[in-house]
Amino acid sequence: MSGGNKCQNCGKGVMYGHNVSHSKRRTRRIFKPNLHTSRIEVNGIMKRMKLCAKCMRLLKGKSTRDVKNSAKQNAEQEKVAEFPQAIPVTI
Repeated sequence: MSGGNKCQNCGKGVMYGHNVSHSKRRTRRIFKPNLHTSRIEVNGIMKRMKLCAKCMRLLKGKSTRDVKNSAKQNAEQEKVAEFPQAIPVTI
């Protein structure tokens, strides 16, 4: 896979925009992805890949989204455990 400033996992690359001064004068600028080279095991083979910070977190299994979601699920389970089970009533 070629491309100097691209994540080899998700394809995140360079974005273009403007620097905006206080007087609203706009000058062109480049937003580069936060890339790091890391060694990843793919199908039993160690490969060196350029990954963005988000992909590195996801591959390590320590995504901030995952942490937040698991905290929410734990809180919901505790709330459910506080209330006694509903007794089914037939009329």
